Amino acid sequence: MLEQTKDKTETAKDQQPPPTAQTDQAQTQASTQLQINWDDSNMTTAYANVVNASSTREEVTLFFGTNQTWNVVGSGEVKIQLSNRIVVNPFAAKRLWTLLGNVLTEYESRFGKLNVEAGNGAGGAAN
Repeated sequence: MLEQTKDKTETAKDQQPPPTAQTDQAQTQASTQLQINWDDSNMTTAYANVVNASSTREEVTLFFGTNQTWNVVGSGEVKIQLSNRIVVNPFAAKRLWTLLGNVLTEYESRFGKLNVEAGNGAGGAAN
């Protein structure tokens, strides 16, 4: 019985068609990257100089806004006008973190290290 199974397997191998140009083309297409089409027809643009984040097990929430305080000493408070909230899953957040890290590494190699320590205001290139 084992011998019959072996014969059937060999027969099945013998009956497989040889690779064709179509098979090779399909394998080549499968191994190439897909082209991404960025559709910006519904995109809006917003400016933010303040960002904050929070998370749960299922999502990461990013809050964007602008600092509306011109005289912090006189008013005693900082007013942030929140304009956008972006909610992503943790996997998308990790990809965003990696992407931003790469962008900032390139930025600093071109324009100098960014100093964003506490008390430095809006930050800026280190001297």
